[in-house]
Amino acid sequence: MRIRPAVTVASLATVLCVSVIPAAAQAAGRDTSGGTTFSNVVVNGGKDIVLGLTTRTTVTLTWTATDPDGVAASWAYLWHGSNTDDADGRLPVYPPAGTCAVSSADPTVSTCKVSFAVNARDLHHNALAGTWKVLAEAQDKGDDWTDVDVAGTASLKRYARVTVNATPEPVKKGRTVTVTGRLTRANWESGTYTGYAGRPVALQFRKKGSTSYTTLKTVTSGSSGNLKTTVKAGVDGYYRFVFAGTATTGPATAAGDFVDVR
Repeated sequence: MRIRPAVTVASLATVLCVSVIPAAAQAAGRDTSGGTTFSNVVVNGGKDIVLGLTTRTTVTLTWTATDPDGVAASWAYLWHGSNTDDADGRLPVYPPAGTCAVSSADPTVSTCKVSFAVNARDLHHNALAGTWKVLAEAQDKGDDWTDVDVAGTASLKRYARVTVNATPEPVKKGRTVTVTGRLTRANWESGTYTGYAGRPVALQFRKKGSTSYTTLKTVTSGSSGNLKTTVKAGVDGYYRFVFAGTATTGPATAAGDFVDVR
């Protein structure tokens, strides 16, 4: 379901249910035969959009619109789903027109930007995590319209946490150190952080006085996200767990837990 954005928009609310979008905001038989091309599409500065349970942030979307007749106005927004007709998410729901500046060197080229609010409290489905597409459209100065369903992509991810606890403290050199922790991530449906099972997590160690960590081994998180492994005590230092992230979940690093070896 494509939206034909209005130039004057009062709300940037991130309501993600397609069914609530007013019919007046939907496409109404516009001509899409224009010759505008879109390039340099960048969402959030090229970084993932990672949201916890209460995260509120502003996302900026930039793009270049090029048309032989010049660009009169241009829009772009994020959508999620198999196609625009069946999209189950849109950011923002009511896309405002981008602020476009015509190139002084080439009047056929305009650089555009739009910023919109994203509130994690409006995300009610974990399935919305992953790849979102950028729909870009423009009206040229000849009043022709161009729509491109996938002009770029962006990643919307669930925030992750990982903890660590190394015991005993202190420990005799050569004895066993048991390192435990838990990997969790934001569950937008339950409003809590829940265990992330079956994920590889690196156990790292930093010697006292050093500034860099070394990976000792990889541990797979259990059914509740639990982590547990053992190592032999060598020297004083810090242990931590590091999760690299996935296509739907952001990375996480635990603060180092110090173990005194005697």
